[in-house]
Amino acid sequence: MKIIMYGADFCPDCVEAKEQLKDCDNIQLEYRNITEKISYLKEFLQYRDKEAIFNSIKENGKVGIPFFILEDGNKTFDIFEHINVKKAEVKPTVNVCSIDGTGCC
Repeated sequence: MKIIMYGADFCPDCVEAKEQLKDCDNIQLEYRNITEKISYLKEFLQYRDKEAIFNSIKENGKVGIPFFILEDGNKTFDIFEHINVKKAEVKPTVNVCSIDGTGCC
């Protein structure tokens, strides 16, 4: 299964998901770091500005990463709902992603 993932290396949820997906033999991960290339940021912002899936994210003042696009076109923030991999229970020690300190991007 091919998965496109938009994320950032300073986001604990992105790092966790990326590491878990890289270890899966049946997943071809295309990671797009939105802080590394302006073209990836522009692509991500197009989705964020136009896709209804982002409405509650924006209302709550969040960025919306990690963001995944599956090969069938489905879009999600929680890849583990769509693949047969159990999400690791890792609690970040630093809450760098959010203004309110919850750590969620």
